[in-house]
Amino acid sequence: MTSAVGRGRGLIATMVVIVVCSGVVQGYLTPLLPVVGGHVGIGGVGQNNLYLLSQIAFTVLTPLLSRWGDMWGHRRLLLVAVGMVALGSLLIAARPTTATLAFGMVLQSAVVGFFPLLAGILRSRSPEHGRAGMSVLVGALLLSIGTGGFVAGTLSDQHALAGLWTAVPFCALAVAAAVALPTSTAASHQGRFNSPAALLLALGLGALMLVLVQGGSWGWTSAPSLVTVAAAFVLLIAWIRVEQRSAHPLVDLGMLRNPRLAVISAHTFCIAFGAIGFLGANAVYLGTAPDGDGSGLGLGAQAISLVSLAMVALGFLGAALTPRLARAVGDRAVLSIGGCTGAAGFLSLCLFHSSVPQYLAGALVVGLSTGVFEAATRTLSVEVVDEAETALSVGVNEMALSLGAAIGAAVIGALWAGNTTAQGSVTGAGYQWAWAVCAVAAFGGAAVGLFFRSSCDAPTPETGIAHAGGKA
Repeated sequence: MTSAVGRGRGLIATMVVIVVCSGVVQGYLTPLLPVVGGHVGIGGVGQNNLYLLSQIAFTVLTPLLSRWGDMWGHRRLLLVAVGMVALGSLLIAARPTTATLAFGMVLQSAVVGFFPLLAGILRSRSPEHGRAGMSVLVGALLLSIGTGGFVAGTLSDQHALAGLWTAVPFCALAVAAAVALPTSTAASHQGRFNSPAALLLALGLGALMLVLVQGGSWGWTSAPSLVTVAAAFVLLIAWIRVEQRSAHPLVDLGMLRNPRLAVISAHTFCIAFGAIGFLGANAVYLGTAPDGDGSGLGLGAQAISLVSLAMVALGFLGAALTPRLARAVGDRAVLSIGGCTGAAGFLSLCLFHSSVPQYLAGALVVGLSTGVFEAATRTLSVEVVDEAETALSVGVNEMALSLGAAIGAAVIGALWAGNTTAQGSVTGAGYQWAWAVCAVAAFGGAAVGLFFRSSCDAPTPETGIAHAGGKA
């Protein structure tokens, strides 16, 4: 037993190195793009297009890497994904141009495969550490996202482009860690890769993400927005029909009818709508100087990064406490508690936001909720399917998170567009509407969580992740 515990802890420690790389990569470029854009000649529109490109790549790569991992081996695909991220990070740092930034950020989007593929390895190699391990990995991810942005911003204060090297050493460590990981013992899916389904899904999700990111600037009822929505709808319907007729589907749609996975994904969507979708709005409010009818706190870049660090620190605490909370009150209660906590944080922001301490109180509660929901949903999405579908199940949850965050950000943008001053600043009412909508979405996630049911052979606190014939 002692040797098994030691092996499990060593496995999780190795995975933490890879997850930290993922967090740094996701967090370090955001504060740098305005400065880097000025050096390489990319204006605000170009920076937004880079963000759009990376979001589309995130959405497309999530199901592909997850499916390939279940088909051809989780460790093999993890090595590919880590290699792509390392190459993209090095390319951006060594030669920052418009082209290399675009190509490098697409390569970096392979970080979306890290969690699904690591979950597959953890479940097969150390199931007794499943819940604790996933909580540790989520906590490490949250902390490293905030830390990566802070370190990059600090380096760029000394030299504008120095911050671009932030991710490179972490990527080198991640490559070494991926090589050291054992292979997954899960049985691989048999059959060929369904290329037509993959193309339709990629195009459909790409069109959907395009309209979510650009809809605010195009106008939600404009011809480009309506045409793109129609294209996304047609492509995704075509994808479903192809999958249903295929002997080797890219995504087993029967798995999506699993009521437990459906509840987890819906909960993830609702909470991510506010907790993740609001992060951009958080930075805007903190950085906007209060004037006239507008609202804000007028903080500098370093102070904003410290607030973000405080939020992810509370997220780390929430993720660490989630397994103990689940043992005490059960998984269904944890999902509802996470949603109610997030709603309480947003309601606090609605009522109290005129000073930094007031705002921080609500923001930290939102951060705590983020840690709880990410740890709970990523753990449960592993447990509710067969071992051979682990990576794909976690990938479905990651897609729900990405779509929830994107739609949340789009809704907040639309609310802001209708509540601005003559000078273009967002009014206090605009911020309050955004926080209120996020609170409603979080309450929706809490309500959805009440429908989650643990099966009779669900894992116990002692065994962690169970192997079952049908559902864990």
